[in-house]
Formats: sequence, C-alpha cells, structure tokens
Amino acid sequence: MPPEGTQSFSSHRRYYPIYHFVALPILGINLIVRIVYAVRYPGVRLNWWEVAVALALVGLAWSARFMTLRVQDRLIRLEESLRLQRCLPDDLRGRVGELSAGQLIALRFCADDELPELTRAVLTEPIHAREDIKKRIRNWRGDTGPRA
Repeated sequence: MPPEGTQSFSSHRRYYPIYHFVALPILGINLIVRIVYAVRYPGVRLNWWEVAVALALVGLAWSARFMTLRVQDRLIRLEESLRLQRCLPDDLRGRVGELSAGQLIALRFCADDELPELTRAVLTEPIHAREDIKKRIRNWRGDTGPRA
C-alpha cells in the first residue's frame, strides 16, 4: 500500500460525495417515485409531466458530468502531449501523434523517469486500454489537484 496521500492504480479514482452519493441518488429516486405515482394515478396528466421533468433532471445531471469529463480529457491530452515532447527521447517524440487520447490519459499517471519506457511499450505492443497501461506503471505520478 502506498504512503498516505500518494496515488496508485487502486486509489486514483475519486468520488465527489455531493454528486455521487447525494444528487444522483436523489434524482434517481425522484424519477422512480414520479413513475410509480404516475402509474398508480394514470388519469392525472400532471403526473406524466412530473415524470418528464424528473427524467430531464437525471439527463441533465448525467450530461453535465459527461461534458465535464470530456473537457478534462481534452486538457489532459494537451498537457500530456506537451509533457511527452519534453520527456521523450528524439526517436519517440515524433510518434506522440500515434497515441490515442485514452493512451495519453493513462500515461499521465506515469512518472517522468518511467515515461519513455512505457511510451515505447504502448507504441510497439498491443496495449490500448487505459486500465492495462495504468497497471504497468511502477512509479505513480500523483494527480493531487481537483478533478471533475
């Protein structure tokens, strides 16, 4: 187990309690309650409107999270492309464009000293999944800043 406050493959994911454990469950429960109520009392037209609004709120929460993660991924891709240009040897620098967004995002956790070796492996071996790349990292570079 890594020292307190450092990251590893098993500890790099984060949950935001207000989003994951408060807002989403409440919105999901509200949707279920609205559906049950509308089915029990089908003659009240407003019930179906409440189902539509509840569904829209769940969709809004999911899409807001999705858009935030896409922006985060684009920023990580840019940041890692710049870092790779700085840290890789000449023979690998020209191949940075061959890395997929997912590969770049997984490489962000790799420390600078291990980066050339792992990047070479990603480019030459069939390693495509983010999780497979992350599992190969021996020296984790912590991401201690806030994440969406």
